[in-house]
Amino acid sequence: MAEVIGVIVEIIFRNEDNGFTVLDLVNEADGTLVTAIGTIPFAVEGERVRITGEWSVHPDYGEQIKIEHYESAVPTSLDSLERYLASGLIKGVGPSTAKNLVEHFGLDTLDIIQFYPDRLTEVPGIGPKKAETIAASFYEQKEVREVMLFLQSHGISTNFAVKIYKIYGDQTIPILKENPYRMAQDVVGIGFKTADKIARSMGVEFDSPYRVMAGTKYVLSQAANNGHTYLPREELINNATVLLGVDREMVENAIVSLAINQSITLKETEEHTAVYLQAFYVAESNISKALMELTMAEMSIPVDNLDKVLYDLQKQENIILAQNQKEAVIESLQNGVLVITGGPGTGKTTTINCIIKLFEQLGYEVMLAAPTGRAAKRLSETTGREAKTIHRLLEYGYSGDGELDFFQKDEDNPLEGDVVIVDEMSMVDVLLMNNLLKAIVPGTRLIMVGDVDQLPSVGPGNVLRDIINSGLVKVIRLTEIFRQAQESMIVLNAHRINRGEFPMLNVPDKDFFLDRRQSPKEILETIVDLICRRIPGFGPFDPLMDIQVLSPMKKGLVGVNNLNAELQRVLNPPKPNKNEKASRDMVFREGDKVMQIKNNYNLTWKRYSRGKVIEEGDGVFNGDVGFIESIDNDDREMKVVFDDDKVVVYDFTQLDELELAYAISIHKSQGSEFPVVVIPMAWGPPMLMTRNLLYTAVTRARKMVVLVGREKTIQAMVQNNHITNRYSGLERRLKNLFSTLVVDDKYNVFGGNVFGDNALGDNVFDDAED
Repeated sequence: MAEVIGVIVEIIFRNEDNGFTVLDLVNEADGTLVTAIGTIPFAVEGERVRITGEWSVHPDYGEQIKIEHYESAVPTSLDSLERYLASGLIKGVGPSTAKNLVEHFGLDTLDIIQFYPDRLTEVPGIGPKKAETIAASFYEQKEVREVMLFLQSHGISTNFAVKIYKIYGDQTIPILKENPYRMAQDVVGIGFKTADKIARSMGVEFDSPYRVMAGTKYVLSQAANNGHTYLPREELINNATVLLGVDREMVENAIVSLAINQSITLKETEEHTAVYLQAFYVAESNISKALMELTMAEMSIPVDNLDKVLYDLQKQENIILAQNQKEAVIESLQNGVLVITGGPGTGKTTTINCIIKLFEQLGYEVMLAAPTGRAAKRLSETTGREAKTIHRLLEYGYSGDGELDFFQKDEDNPLEGDVVIVDEMSMVDVLLMNNLLKAIVPGTRLIMVGDVDQLPSVGPGNVLRDIINSGLVKVIRLTEIFRQAQESMIVLNAHRINRGEFPMLNVPDKDFFLDRRQSPKEILETIVDLICRRIPGFGPFDPLMDIQVLSPMKKGLVGVNNLNAELQRVLNPPKPNKNEKASRDMVFREGDKVMQIKNNYNLTWKRYSRGKVIEEGDGVFNGDVGFIESIDNDDREMKVVFDDDKVVVYDFTQLDELELAYAISIHKSQGSEFPVVVIPMAWGPPMLMTRNLLYTAVTRARKMVVLVGREKTIQAMVQNNHITNRYSGLERRLKNLFSTLVVDDKYNVFGGNVFGDNALGDNVFDDAED
């Protein structure tokens, strides 16, 4: 590790958001000019600094030191002191005042400002008020540096130190000394394990109540990452004691404390005590109430001669509706909430289009939405109407740190349409569903469309399945496979898999194949050959644009990580004229296929035409796929062009939001369709290799499915109907509400105010739930 001490002579570049800086300083050791790059957010020209880091050689700019650590040092010459004061760092001190101060006080100037500010009035042009301003500004800057040094001394990187200071300001040190675990909930990117490491370096005791409470919440948040909205109390206690290495009583006390301060909620059920993070408890409660209100609203639309209306609609669209499709259209007129579910080829899209046309003919405004950008784009293409992501429909807003702050559409500013149709409902989690329902008032119809047999949402909850199983709302199941769809082995095999039957493979002139291979090494080599040579030779399929590898797992030879490395090597190899940037355990290269892996509401995108910006907005979402257009290692930026021609510029500090996407996990593929899907069939854990995972994968393909591997693996997945249970209270809450309602036998429509004037009062809801 090299060390340079010197005076900064020029700030060449600074990113004000993350503090990344390029600067020149004069090395005191030999008088040479040194270029330094790194995160040094508060440094100014004229400041004397001590920098440690590694030397590197840039092809264009020559030798430079990459900053690992820095600290401010007291200026040792009159010239550097004057330059430091004249930099604008201290309010009230410009070049002229700086010169006068140094001429009057010499090298004692900083001590005078800090300890004897009244003496500043000795300098011509400085009165009592200006002296007070100078002293206060100097104290503030000194405090910033003390905070930065304090954070760095406990192993906090400069990037995170900047984030922390922006949140806590001058209270950073006292807050973190009292409870460093606050960072885990307040600072984006710092989780419990990082906060715990920092806390231990600060001397926080192993059995600190703050540590145990933070660890207990961490266990619940990890459960949410695995799809649960709560954990049984006993499971939570067991997991927390193992994680924290403390006794049971301490975790029990932490649960009580967290419940008292309303960080968590405990709910008694018939099976166990459910422990929720507060946000998920509130979400389930609100969803239950909202669905009941929408269901109970009087929604029937009288239509003269409904049979003729349906006949004319089919003639107009040149289609013949199956009986359950007709039923779906009719029920959309009769119910405030309707679920339409069915597998591939059963006519969900046709049904949606008929419902849209019917409501439009009746003068109703229809709004279309889907959970992801790609799903919304598909919905727009199949309906010929604008479809938005749910986030965009609800007009999301964001805070300065890029995290979701609020939805502008809510109970006080609801959606103005008459009918809201949401496609790909299996992908919607409880938090998003809660926000959607807040913006839908009774009298507005909600029609949810999806395939309940696909994988549940990545986020917590099992919303679509819970709603269907509850019996609270009308559900139409589309089961008939249409003749055109019957010609596709993809559709037929998807239904065979869903019924637990082995798929029909390698039927001549069809679209569903198995390339039999035994070892993971053979499977890997075959996949590379298929994508680079065989499939493009079979049809007009582009290896990057049309073919997508979907893997059941992340690790191993045929896991997502290794597949991406191998496919990148052959599809986009390194070249002297291709810039690249290492990040985590991968290398990003110009031309790479990448995927956004988290929602970022603060990223700005632009669309261009002939070099001019024609549209811009904010927000890039989990699952969006694009290609790296350029990497600028000098400005530390990477430009990505996404599928819908949105151009996004990423700062290098944001690269943890991207992954290579030559291969993606099956979970990540939900809501997307690809012309060709290639799936490795190697051994994997039975808990992972399930029927609905295979079903989800094959239903992502439009024109061709190629399985590569062992028939035994396919057979095992088809026979494994294990659905990982998610701890969710939504179905139970909805069933309890359903049991209190009066049901109309004909349409299963809820009528009348069965609760009296206080139909939706809190006490009624709580009693019904219990």
